[in-house]
Amino acid sequence: MSATAPRPFSLRNSLHRALRSRLASTLAYPHGVDRYVEHFAPTFSLSEVRAEVVAVRHQTADSVTLSLRPNGNWQGFRAGQYVRLTVEIDGVRRIRCYSPANSVHATDGLIELTAKTHAGGFVSKHLKQGLRAGMTVGLSQAEGRFALPDVRPARVLLISGGSGITPVMSMLRTLIDEQYRGAITFLHYSNAAKDQIYAAELAEIAARHPNVTVLRGYAEAQQGGELEGLFCRAHLNAVPDFGEAEAFLCGPPGMMKAVQALWADEGLSARLHVEHFSAAPVVVDSANADGDVQFARSERYAKNTGATLLDQAESAGLKPESGCRMGICHACTCVKKAGRVRDTRTGEISDAGEAEIQICVSVPVGSVTLDL
Repeated sequence: MSATAPRPFSLRNSLHRALRSRLASTLAYPHGVDRYVEHFAPTFSLSEVRAEVVAVRHQTADSVTLSLRPNGNWQGFRAGQYVRLTVEIDGVRRIRCYSPANSVHATDGLIELTAKTHAGGFVSKHLKQGLRAGMTVGLSQAEGRFALPDVRPARVLLISGGSGITPVMSMLRTLIDEQYRGAITFLHYSNAAKDQIYAAELAEIAARHPNVTVLRGYAEAQQGGELEGLFCRAHLNAVPDFGEAEAFLCGPPGMMKAVQALWADEGLSARLHVEHFSAAPVVVDSANADGDVQFARSERYAKNTGATLLDQAESAGLKPESGCRMGICHACTCVKKAGRVRDTRTGEISDAGEAEIQICVSVPVGSVTLDL
């Protein structure tokens, strides 16, 4: 490149300025600039984070790992945070929350997301079976308070189960890249050895770094793990001075409840940092459900079934925006015009006045009117 040739970065800046101009907005009305440019540059957006699928791989029979290259709107993340991934399935945009598993210091510019598939995993099955390299997905900026603190603790304890490994894997990889010298203990639980994500990499890290101890626990017997069965107090006997560590936990609800109870018994709850990646199942009490659900804007009524308001809205033929379906991403937030609802996570019952609620974790207590 000659000394007088414009730099690509300057050209990109100039192009963005031109596309953000009032003239470009006027010419692109009513669809907007993004709608036209995306036909020949699918990941381009003036404001949204979009990403190209670079690779799709399968670490286990029931998982999928995506490597994504985000556009220039991506602002990075802190190890442990999550993003909202948007994919289109049969013409409907679906949003789910996933935690990047890569180090924040990765130099390839990619984001790594790993998901477990299961029978009810509509979106995760699409990620495994429907996504291919070259496709485009949508992303949010990173969110969440579950993250390594800026001042790294002297000792770290990571505890995960199943696909809850992803945020703490990011923490581990980040600390390794920073040449962290404190003690790191990693407890990970799976049903069986064949189900463990990142198994080979964890073994390699433990072999190369004397300050890292990896303890694997399997629900099935004789799987070769250092621990056997589900999390229990006895497992912590293998973790010296666990009460002095900052602990980071992500996994299935049952495991998380057991860990939280133990930390509470020890008076250590302030040292336990928690991220929920799945919600406890909602028990539908149809026998005691009464009243009606009114969807005011759609002018529809439905008999209250006792299910979450998101499920009832979908059963009534509506398609409200939703994401994680467990009260984390807030994509399903809408205005309750009247009536009382119960939060399925806490059991708290709202007052009857107007309020914003998350319909994925709210069930009606009597008749409810929503602005849907």
